[in-house]
Amino acid sequence: MIRDICKDVLFLARKSEPATPEDLPVAADLLETLEAHADGCVGMAANMIGVAKRIIAFDDEGTYRVLFNPEIVKKSGPYETEEGCLSLTGTRKTKRWQTIKVQYQDEQFRVRFKTWTGWSAQIIQHEIDHCEGILI
Repeated sequence: MIRDICKDVLFLARKSEPATPEDLPVAADLLETLEAHADGCVGMAANMIGVAKRIIAFDDEGTYRVLFNPEIVKKSGPYETEEGCLSLTGTRKTKRWQTIKVQYQDEQFRVRFKTWTGWSAQIIQHEIDHCEGILI
């Protein structure tokens, strides 16, 4: 189901709770909502659709991917950039990392590790910030 984009700054500033297998329908809604906004959005966190759970969805070089409970465990290559967000007006400057290693759970809630670089890494960092209640 395509959900409305949450613009409530107080809600978005709350730290999200860990996702569980019961949250699989939220992930499906998150993906569907992301696909519906593909013309202007490359990633979303569950709080952007009004659910305070640690779930992100993003366009990983042409393939949509969902990560449950993502955590950055290693990072390198800091740089400054500017980002926008569907939930917020305008753009903001921020620091990002060129390469990140992420620990996450897949759809079967198995722990996985993957290293991303470049644009995909930037998207993931933005969405993990959402999970942490950090507004960028």
